[in-house]
Parts: sequence; structure tokens; C-alpha cells
Amino acid sequence: MRGRDEETGEFRGASRSQQRREALEIFDLGEKLVALTPAQLAKLPVPESLIPHIEESKRITSHIAHKRQLAFLAKHMRREDDETLAAIRDALDANSDTARREVAAIHRVERWRERLLAEGDVALAELLEAYPAADRQQLRQLVRNAIHERAKNKPPRAYRELFQVLRELSQEQGLESGDSGLDDEESASEGDE
Repeated sequence: MRGRDEETGEFRGASRSQQRREALEIFDLGEKLVALTPAQLAKLPVPESLIPHIEESKRITSHIAHKRQLAFLAKHMRREDDETLAAIRDALDANSDTARREVAAIHRVERWRERLLAEGDVALAELLEAYPAADRQQLRQLVRNAIHERAKNKPPRAYRELFQVLRELSQEQGLESGDSGLDDEESASEGDE
């Protein structure tokens, strides 16, 4: 009997369905590796034996041939030990978490910029209360210029500069890390709507 212990009658190893699921997981992992840039790929603990197969998969543009090459890559990946594949998965997860945090930080800075433009001095006072090292005069001038540029349909130079100043402030004083109560207030006000 295939896959059964003759004495006890219990299954040995993984079932066919489990083997297929594992093969699909490795195939998906291969797709993620192919989607990475060379710089991102260099940061991962990918065995040297897989690099040529990954590069070949990137080079192929025909849909069917690309899928066939991905299957070939997955075949070679299945030959690697579980620890290597787990290390690659962990590194990919860490990269995606870092990217997610960076995007969230940029969104927080953008929300502050929009609040400053919409609410003016009220939002500026809240920002300065939490971050007293911020330059009130510079922020107020940038907000005023950004509003003026928007009204006159001019290029958004001050709008971009305001973003850069807020981003620097957030990096220096932890606005991005979510340590401030300001993010909590925003979340609470969004939940009330």
C-alpha cells in the first residue's frame, strides 16, 4: 500500500494533497523571488545555485515559457533544504514588513500635510505642541505658500517642501514611529465618522 506503514496501517509522510500544497508554496516563493530587483535579491539568503534560474525567469517574457521556467525554478528550490527556504521566506516577510512600515510613515506625513493645509493654525498648534523643536515660522510660511500655489494653479513647490520638512521632523522626533498621541487622535476621529 502506497504511503502506509504495513504494520500499523498509518500513513507515512505527507499526503499527495499536502505535497501539492507544498509545491505550490515553493512555486509562489519562486514567483516572489523573480519579482525582486537585483539589489533586493542580493540581500536575501538565496543559494548561488538558484540565482541563474531566477535571472533566466526574469529574462523570459512569453507567458507560457515564463511559467514553465518558474516551474523549473521551483523544482530546483524543492531540492534545497527546508531551513534555506524558511530563511528566504523570513527575509521576504521582513522586507515586506519594512516596506509596509515605510509606506505607512509616508501616509502619516501626507495626512499631516493635508491637515495643515485644511485646518491651518489649529493643526499647526497641535503639531507644535507634540513637537516643540519644529520651526513654527517655516511651517506657517510653507503652509501659506502651498495654499497660495494651489489657488493660483502654480507648480506645487511649497507643497513638496512642506512634505520634506514634515518628513525630516518625523524622522528626527519619531512621528513615523507612531509614538505621538497625534496618530491616536487621528485614528479616534476617523473612527467617529
